Amino acid sequence: MTEFLVKRFVKNYDRVEEAQVRTAYGAMASMVGIGCNILLFLAKMAIGLLANSISVMADAFNNLSDAASSIVGFVGVKMAQKPADDDHPFGHGRIEYIAAFIVAFLVLQVGFSLFTGSVEKLFHPDDLTFKWVSVLVLGLSVGVKLWLSLFNRRLGKRINSKVMLATSADALGDAAATSAAIFSMLVYGIFGWNIDAVVGLAVSVVVMLAGINIARDTLAPLIGEAIDPELYEQITNFVEGFDGIVGTHDLIVHNYGPSKSMASIHAEVPNDCDLEETHEIIDRIEREAARRFGLLLVIHMDPVETHDQRVLEFKAMVEDVIEKMDSRLSIHDFRMVDGRENINLIFDLVAPREYKGADVGKLKAEVSSQVRRRDKRCICVITVENSFLSENHHEK
Repeated sequence: MTEFLVKRFVKNYDRVEEAQVRTAYGAMASMVGIGCNILLFLAKMAIGLLANSISVMADAFNNLSDAASSIVGFVGVKMAQKPADDDHPFGHGRIEYIAAFIVAFLVLQVGFSLFTGSVEKLFHPDDLTFKWVSVLVLGLSVGVKLWLSLFNRRLGKRINSKVMLATSADALGDAAATSAAIFSMLVYGIFGWNIDAVVGLAVSVVVMLAGINIARDTLAPLIGEAIDPELYEQITNFVEGFDGIVGTHDLIVHNYGPSKSMASIHAEVPNDCDLEETHEIIDRIEREAARRFGLLLVIHMDPVETHDQRVLEFKAMVEDVIEKMDSRLSIHDFRMVDGRENINLIFDLVAPREYKGADVGKLKAEVSSQVRRRDKRCICVITVENSFLSENHHEK
C-alpha cells in the first residue's frame, strides 16, 4: 500500500534529495493521516458515547489531535522548503523540526487531558456498556494505527523527516492506548469489573511519555547534536580518498534542516606539497561534496611531515604511549622542534568528554611523563580537545 501511494501521488519519488519531492512526500503523508484520523475519531466517539467509556472517548479526541498533528506536519514540511533569503541565508529547513516539536506538544496535551479525566472517573466512576461491535471497531482502529506508524516511519527514514518520525511514534502510542481501551472493555464484559479509569491513567502515562520522547528527538538537532557516525565515516573516507590527502580530523557538521547541511574538516597534506596544486585538489573535493552529499563543505589544510623518519618515529612513540593509556585517545597536527638539549613535541590530543577540569591537566601531565620515560629530552606541548563525534564512536 505504501509503495502504491508513493508511486501514485509523488512525482519523481526516487529523487528524495530534491525539495519539491520531499514536499510531495510530506503532503501525501499528511493527507493520509488526516483522513484516517478523522474517520477513527468519528468511529471511536460514537463507541465511547454508546459505551459511556472515558478511555474510548479520550482516545477519540487523541485521534482528532492526530489529524491536527498531520496538518502541522504538512505546514512544517511546506514551509521548510522555502528558499534562502537575506534574513535566512541557510534556508528554512529547521522549521520542520519546530513543526515536529509542536506535534510533541499536542501529544502531551492530549495525554494530560486524559490523565485529569481518568482521575475524575477514578473517584466518580460511571457505568459502562459492553458491546462486541465496539471491541471490533476498536480492534480495526489498532490495525489502522499500526499501519500509519509503519507508513510514516518508512517515509520518514526515506526522506529523513523528523516530523514523519514523530508522527510514527505518535501513531504507535495511539495503538497502545486503543489496545488498553479494548482491554478495559473486555474485562468489564467478561468479569463485570470497571477498570476504565485505571486503564485511562495508564494510557495517559504512555501518551505523555510518547510526547516527551518526540520532543527530545526533535529538540536535539535544534540544540546541536553529534554528527551521525555513518555520515562521519562517509565524509572522512570521501575526503581521504583523494590523492594528496593523508588524513583528516575535526569534522564538524551544522544542520540547517534535513536537506541542508554545512560542514568543515581539517585535511592533512604533505608539508612539501605544491600549494597551488593542493588548493586545486581542495576545491575539487568541496565541489564533489556538494554534488554527492548536498553538503557545503569547507576544508582547512594542515601541513604534516610525511618523509622525515625521525619525526615519524617520535610521532609513533607518542601514539603508542596514549594507546596504552586509553585506547580512545588520538592525536593530530603533530610537529617536532628538535633542539640541542630538548625536543619539543607539539600536538593536539583528542580525549573523551569525561576528561574535564582537573582531569585534563592530569591527562596532559601523565602523557608528558610517559613520553619522557621513553626519551628524557622530550617536552610535550599538548592542546586537549574533544571530538565532535558521539562518545560511543571513536575518531579514526
